Amino acid sequence: MSLGRLILNSPIIGDVAKKVASLKVNHDAGNIAQHFTKFLKPQYASSERLKEEVFKIRHNVYCEELAFEHQKDDGMEMDEFDPHSIFALIKHKPTNNYTSCVRIVCSSSDDELLPIEKFCFDAIQDDNYNPRNFKRSEIGEFSRLAVKADFRRRKSDRFKGSAVGAIHESTYSESELRCFPFIAIGLYMVAGTLAIDKGIKHAFVMMEPRLARSMKFVGIKFVQIGEPIEYHGLRAPYYINAEIFLDNLTSGFKSLYKEIQKEIRSQF
Repeated sequence: MSLGRLILNSPIIGDVAKKVASLKVNHDAGNIAQHFTKFLKPQYASSERLKEEVFKIRHNVYCEELAFEHQKDDGMEMDEFDPHSIFALIKHKPTNNYTSCVRIVCSSSDDELLPIEKFCFDAIQDDNYNPRNFKRSEIGEFSRLAVKADFRRRKSDRFKGSAVGAIHESTYSESELRCFPFIAIGLYMVAGTLAIDKGIKHAFVMMEPRLARSMKFVGIKFVQIGEPIEYHGLRAPYYINAEIFLDNLTSGFKSLYKEIQKEIRSQF
């Protein structure tokens, strides 16, 4: 089974939430950018030590908490896609602990498939976005997003789905923005920065359709390229590129992205 698909669950945007969003998004997002950079630091996993931190977080979430995989003796969860992937984490500055991780699976040849190609290829119904239409060096997949339980202490985060970035339906109210899992959004932004700098022009992800609709709330507009299928719940294939990502971010969340981008690029 590929844990590269995000096992996600999130709410449908309602009319009231849309109206609230139009009034609050820039102000609240600006505050989020400030708080994010104060307490959290995105980290490119450039060393073997940092990669081990990634594998430990994945083991904690995917093996110990969610039991999607058997626990490993060394406490690290790895798979066949890791040798051709790049990784990132987010560190909690006050404690110096790593909160979460994500990877971008890359491909340099037909032998290096993306998880979506190997496990969910038939779900891709829009042939315009078939990964095999593009240069192998220019495709990638956002995968293995995981958030440790220690950093999901809010009432809205005390359910298993939040381990992989989900938004709980009961939190969808006038305080929508403040209930968003901003660590997960930060991970997407880190992944976007790394993908752009890596030369990846076409990115894919399998996610729950309601989450994709919710992500539009901050301007991350994934393009659905197939109907949902049953895969640990209802999941659909999505596509995004740099132009779609950057052109649609709300102004407040662009500020957050720029801060994350600056931090990641300073580490190269």
